[in-house]
Amino acid sequence: MHPLNFACESIAADGTRSTALHSVAPRALVVAGWTGRDVAAIEHHIEELAAIGVPRPSSVPLYYRVAAQLLTQSPSIEALGEQSSGEAEPLFFFSRGTWWLSVASDHTDRQVESYSVAVSKQMCAKPVAQTAWRWEDVQAHQDTLELRSRILEDGRWVDYQRGTLASIRPLAALRDGVPGTDVAPEGLFMTCGTLGALPNAKGEGIRPAVEMEIEIHDPRLQRRIVHRYAVQALEVVA
Repeated sequence: MHPLNFACESIAADGTRSTALHSVAPRALVVAGWTGRDVAAIEHHIEELAAIGVPRPSSVPLYYRVAAQLLTQSPSIEALGEQSSGEAEPLFFFSRGTWWLSVASDHTDRQVESYSVAVSKQMCAKPVAQTAWRWEDVQAHQDTLELRSRILEDGRWVDYQRGTLASIRPLAALRDGVPGTDVAPEGLFMTCGTLGALPNAKGEGIRPAVEMEIEIHDPRLQRRIVHRYAVQALEVVA
């Protein structure tokens, strides 16, 4: 399996920052869904998905096992048809005995999602940024971390998602709730849920885009991780 390469930043007790290159071969990928901390926010996301035909979850949160080879750091992905869309999510991964935090897009086939969320998660590549922060350096102020995405819509970049991790369940608790991961293996990756989509002028929430930018921002330590990718729609041949 092709490794993913991350510039991993650590902060020493005296505030000194250092960066090391980690080449991590993904061995397992878990997509955590329905991870909102606020019950009303969860219900909002369930309802916006229901509006496009997605059935309600059996419980919250849910942990979907997804093929690890779907993770990619490519600046472009291919998706079948024009019914897929991305969503920014915090990304946990385990490397060299340490947990790291980055950002990824749980790109999903929305048409397939209308009849099976689990299958839809397998349909699309999962874009991942190339920078990561040591989890222990941000855990204490995780609720202040800002998650954002933008999409290219009608020729201009517009906000698609925006909020803080305070609206998502504590990440370590989500991570520790994954079945069968009592011992964190090298190469375990987990996305940790997302925020609702901001509607456009037409009132459309979740919607496709030809380009997307995902970001996680740490205002306390004045740094951000950004990844942009394009989506090429493949023709559906019947």
